[in-house]
Amino acid sequence: MNFPDQEAAGRGQAAEDPVLSVSALNRQVARLLEAGMPRVWVAGEVSNFTRAASGHWYFSIKDESAVVRAVMFRGRAQSVGFVPEVGGRYEFRVQVTLYEPRGDYQVQVEAVRRAGRGDLHEAFLRLKDQLTREGLIDPQRRRAIPAMPRVVGVVTSLAAAALRDVLSVMARRAPHVRVILYPSPVQGREAAAQLCAALEQAAARAEVDVLLLVRGGGSLEDLWCFNDERLARCVAASPVPVISGVGHETDFTIADFVADLRAPTPTAAAELCCDSREQMLDRVQGAGQQLARAQRRRLEHAALRLDRAAAQLLSPAQRVQLHRQRLRHAIERFLPPVQQRLLAGRQRVQHSIERLPPLARQQLQRRALALQTVGQRLQAGMGRTLERRQRRLAVADGTLQALDPRAVLGRGYAIVHAANGSIVKNALDLNVDERIDIEFGQGRAQANVTRTDALL
Repeated sequence: MNFPDQEAAGRGQAAEDPVLSVSALNRQVARLLEAGMPRVWVAGEVSNFTRAASGHWYFSIKDESAVVRAVMFRGRAQSVGFVPEVGGRYEFRVQVTLYEPRGDYQVQVEAVRRAGRGDLHEAFLRLKDQLTREGLIDPQRRRAIPAMPRVVGVVTSLAAAALRDVLSVMARRAPHVRVILYPSPVQGREAAAQLCAALEQAAARAEVDVLLLVRGGGSLEDLWCFNDERLARCVAASPVPVISGVGHETDFTIADFVADLRAPTPTAAAELCCDSREQMLDRVQGAGQQLARAQRRRLEHAALRLDRAAAQLLSPAQRVQLHRQRLRHAIERFLPPVQQRLLAGRQRVQHSIERLPPLARQQLQRRALALQTVGQRLQAGMGRTLERRQRRLAVADGTLQALDPRAVLGRGYAIVHAANGSIVKNALDLNVDERIDIEFGQGRAQANVTRTDALL
């Protein structure tokens, strides 16, 4: 039983306590978790893994009796070097947080490594960070792979299944490309040193256009030689572009990061090193068709220019006729003004004569008669000269008409041109299957020579 005084005191104390919203409550809990719980390593199995379009990873970490939600943001996920598999056991470095909108407790993953392999993964990350700082993993440093290599080098073991895969792909896709093998172990303590020796041998011999560094899948320990620092520096320093195809698609090694191109598998490395024979033939055929179209257009344009130039050419008879027309037009244009001036001059002379005394008029008439006689003689001489020149012109015109090749062509003859444009005068100068051009009085034709005979 509560007494009245106690009830009043309880009501007063409740009035003094703050009332929080759900958002404020979750915010304070998140701060308490982040401040009071240090970053820790958590071991567990991955489930419900989702890679978002943003690049973030969302998944759950569970063991036999509990599960916790986890998120790894894109910037952290890109530095992992592999993609966690559902059901796989890993170790996660996490920061405990609260997802405030739902009030769910979760962890933000900052690093991940395969369970039981923490030391190797830490060494992997340290070497990757060191090479990144030195610029050996910078994408700008990578060189382009030759589009059409003539010789491809393969660095791998003679007994590796990756070698059989590469040779099978090359024989199927690019049988025209020569393959040279630089054998080396791809597993074990001495593998990294021997891989470096094989790369250095390929560089010294300078006989290949691109190198494939390949090996099939395996455990982290099996692939560890491809995480060797000396091998990474040999790959980066190789004067020949290097394609790394080590392990499966989810496997990442240091050699992948420093190579000029990373292939997810050895088979993919063989496919990426050069275009297939069919692709090259298609490109050659396309280029040939494009060249043929361009040549055809050039020939068509040249034929049009030739037709325009031929249309502007005139025979000698046409030139003479053109000059006659121009002369006639000039006479018709200049003769009337000259006749008018002559008539006006005659009228002035007649008026002057009429004003002269009779004796001077008689002397002038006698001189006019003498001048008229001289003029008649001059006119007769000019007429004879003009007739002679007209006869010479007629003879020359007839000669030009006789020598005009088109007049000859009009009588059924033809002119034969060889492929180089020269006029063919002897049938024996032609070869069988040679293309010739025949010019007629009206038009042209092309033909192929099927036989040549000499006249007896």
